[in-house]
Amino acid sequence: MAKVMLRENDKGEVLFYVAKRDMEEIIETLEFDTEEKWGGNVNLTNGDVWFIEPGAKNLPDEVNAKIISRG
Repeated sequence: MAKVMLRENDKGEVLFYVAKRDMEEIIETLEFDTEEKWGGNVNLTNGDVWFIEPGAKNLPDEVNAKIISRG
């Protein structure tokens, strides 16, 4: 598990930042993408797939995420 910071940029894209890896990518797709249920498997611009426990969308936020596969 890694601590991940999530925030929206000026274009409305959600940025996914992992401080330990100094990695910042844009979330391309989400398994769940509603205000009430947001998260699940997320695909990043670098090809990585991470899992975020689904919950209410509340950005900016810091969450625990687990890597599923590397791109």
